[in-house]
Amino acid sequence: MDFGIVLQTDPPAREVVRLMKAAEDQGFRYGWTFDSCVLWQEPFVIYSQILAATSSMIVGPMVTSPGTRDWSVMASTFATLNDMYGNRTICGIGRGDSAHRVVGKPPSTLATVRDCMHTVKELAEGREVVMNDKAVRIPWIRDGRLEMWMAGYGPKALKMVGEHADGFILQCADPAIARWTIGSVREAARAAGRDPRGITICLAAPAYVGEDLPHQREQLRWFGGMVGNHVADLVARYGDSGPVPHELTDYIRERQGYDYAHHGKAGNPSTDFVPDEIVDRFCLLGPASAHVDRLEELKELGVDQFSLYLMHDDREQTLAAYGEQVVSKLG
Repeated sequence: MDFGIVLQTDPPAREVVRLMKAAEDQGFRYGWTFDSCVLWQEPFVIYSQILAATSSMIVGPMVTSPGTRDWSVMASTFATLNDMYGNRTICGIGRGDSAHRVVGKPPSTLATVRDCMHTVKELAEGREVVMNDKAVRIPWIRDGRLEMWMAGYGPKALKMVGEHADGFILQCADPAIARWTIGSVREAARAAGRDPRGITICLAAPAYVGEDLPHQREQLRWFGGMVGNHVADLVARYGDSGPVPHELTDYIRERQGYDYAHHGKAGNPSTDFVPDEIVDRFCLLGPASAHVDRLEELKELGVDQFSLYLMHDDREQTLAAYGEQVVSKLG
């Protein structure tokens, strides 16, 4: 199993770079960041510094969206970083949550995500595409490579991952939800004539190593609120008795709204509706041995990479504990 770290690009950027370098030193192969350039600093600028400070770490957004950048700019940015640092970038992409909503835009349609994945990958790998009825190719790219990993929860999104994406990002560490989503992605891949095992499965969730479970729950409750934004869209579309597992939908009944000023942060006041049970299921808490047990279960379900969100008040200790007691056992 590979391991990654997910950070927000809060200033100063040098601290993001430092933590990414520390993660690589602890055996982490992937370095991801949020991509919401109003709430945090512009990540693609910082990627250049991360790539320069590390030797082999693969770097990219978890996740970007089709609606925040011109697709040719996005492709050229990835391709430029790859040319400078040796094909060490990756693109996680979704419909768009905070990056869209804080500027008054709705999430992109799934069809737009599909078209964006195709266009950006083709351009970043040096092939020609048609944009606005014009043939476009980036002429200076040689031997470019860019994998597109798509995030999603709902049946239509999972079908699209299986049909079109190089990888699947599930932002949740619940084994029941992982089993359903991974199964849906692989079924869609088979139906599309693709090799299901060729789609990399990446699970991302907060992790906090320690003994004080009540404190850990309070520090990580924000994640249930973040996931709830996407789940609310699914419930609006499918209802609470639709095809989406109740493990993912039941808990948002008390959800009243969401303030993006506290997005992804410990102590988020918009997440009071998230019960302890959801924190325990969606996140990894407790001593390192408990993390290993959960990750072994997820590995059996087909998870290829676990990427941990490191947004809490004991980041250094958790990072060190993972390097010494988790990555060394499962990596």
